[in-house]
Amino acid sequence: MQLQNSNEMLHKQMGLSEKRVSEFQRFWRSLLRNRGAVFGLAIFVFLIIIAVFSELIAPYSFDAMMAGPRLSPPIAGHPLGTDNFGRDILSRLIHGARLTLIVGGGAVGIGMTIGTVIGLIAGYFGGPIEAILMRLVDVLFSFTDTLIALAAVAILGPSLQNAIIAVGIAQIAFYARVAHSAVLVERNKEYFMASEATGAGHFRMIFGHLLPNAASPVIIMATIGMATAILNAAGLSFLGLGAQPPSPEWGAMLSAGRQYLTSAPWIVIFPGIAISLVVLAFNLLGDGIREAIDPTQRRSRG
Repeated sequence: MQLQNSNEMLHKQMGLSEKRVSEFQRFWRSLLRNRGAVFGLAIFVFLIIIAVFSELIAPYSFDAMMAGPRLSPPIAGHPLGTDNFGRDILSRLIHGARLTLIVGGGAVGIGMTIGTVIGLIAGYFGGPIEAILMRLVDVLFSFTDTLIALAAVAILGPSLQNAIIAVGIAQIAFYARVAHSAVLVERNKEYFMASEATGAGHFRMIFGHLLPNAASPVIIMATIGMATAILNAAGLSFLGLGAQPPSPEWGAMLSAGRQYLTSAPWIVIFPGIAISLVVLAFNLLGDGIREAIDPTQRRSRG
């Protein structure tokens, strides 16, 4: 009898494992059928490779002055030209890829962690706690994320680290709303009520049951939030409130080259293309992940 029970448990575990693998395979098949998502994923992987191996890939150091003639257009040895200090623009873009990932990942990490915890706690406890927390979220929602980031940087001071914190703070409200909405749906499901009836603790209920089941919309939001974070951080650097010279952050490169827009437009064009391409890639990847996770979207795409 004991052996039979053990075999049944083993078969159930194998069934669950096969189901997870099958879901994972369906997710990837659906994602790879989406051309926009494949493009976004390819750009993301390319950005990671450049960021990791920037020291080996870049032909010059990002702050190497007079690496070529000042304000040189694209020529042999400097395929994207040089800036007003003779620094190679291609090398600065390559080194800036690492900062782009740090900015996007750091800001999303701050906003997602704090916002998700707020949404989970508010949705789980309800009552006065929910009212207070979500009203604070509504206050954040009443301002644009750019305005919140500007206010935070004005308080903290201009630097790349403070820009990451500021952009992360500006994103808290979005993740809180997404997590809160997901929790409200999960609270009415049978597994939640069964766990609650067995006397499971608050920590287990929130992080053991609600968080895993509310993770999908948060992950989708985080992917799209990378694009928003990168764009907002670039905007802060463009205004002189983010990365400071001689940092190769792409927004700072745009700011430094704006006075040469007519005489040396390549200083602005190539960082602008890089920002636009990465933001587009993350948006397309986020849309692809949403369609791959959502069964209705998956069926609609065949």
